[in-house]
Amino acid sequence: MNIFLFLTTAVLALASGIPAYAQQAATNAEQIIGTAKMIAALQQSDLKGNMINGRTKIPVVLFLRQENIQFQVWEADKWKAFHLRMNDENCDLLEMIGNKQSKFPVAKIANPIAGTDLSYEDLAMRFFYWKKPILEGTERVGVHNCWKIRLNNPGQGGAYQVMYVWVHQKYGAFMKIEGFNRNGQILKRFEVTDVMNIGKDASGTDIYTLKQMNVKTMDPTNGRAASETKLIFDKPETVAPKGRR
Repeated sequence: MNIFLFLTTAVLALASGIPAYAQQAATNAEQIIGTAKMIAALQQSDLKGNMINGRTKIPVVLFLRQENIQFQVWEADKWKAFHLRMNDENCDLLEMIGNKQSKFPVAKIANPIAGTDLSYEDLAMRFFYWKKPILEGTERVGVHNCWKIRLNNPGQGGAYQVMYVWVHQKYGAFMKIEGFNRNGQILKRFEVTDVMNIGKDASGTDIYTLKQMNVKTMDPTNGRAASETKLIFDKPETVAPKGRR
């Protein structure tokens, strides 16, 4: 049970399967956060859905391809396409315009997408790739036993200085994420509220993917939710994406 993809992992980390290794006890932060990323990256299906904020509905498509994540957002009456490129040192968010790719401006990465509560860095979930994660301990998210991981921004810009990720101890899936600014004030909360079973892999292992995640923009002065966007995905196709739409 994992995300991508959150969308992205994201995700991100937004699609999720449950391979055997994900059910083994993780012993350190690198293993835990690595498992969450790997699960998302293993999926070869499209994720299609909508970001829903009040009456606003913004179509979104995520492509989860091994170590590369691509997503498209319907904004200003056209599809905007992005590519999260990972390497050993960092991860870059690229915007695809025509047949060319250009690095997305760091100054804009925290901007909201089409007036929703998700920014470009939220949908890409690039914070999963920040180096040197720290295991803070274990906590429960609802009825789920989770590892709590701290991720510190290595200086790649964006709104967040620190991210906390709660990863399911059994399935290796993230269940909740909270982002804080440089003053230690909460800015955003991501909560997985529903997943869906999309079948089994060749070994007979159940495969799950994100169905709904609620993203709340928090008022940093009082820690209360100021607005909320629901990220809801349809049951994915089984055929791998073949390119832009």
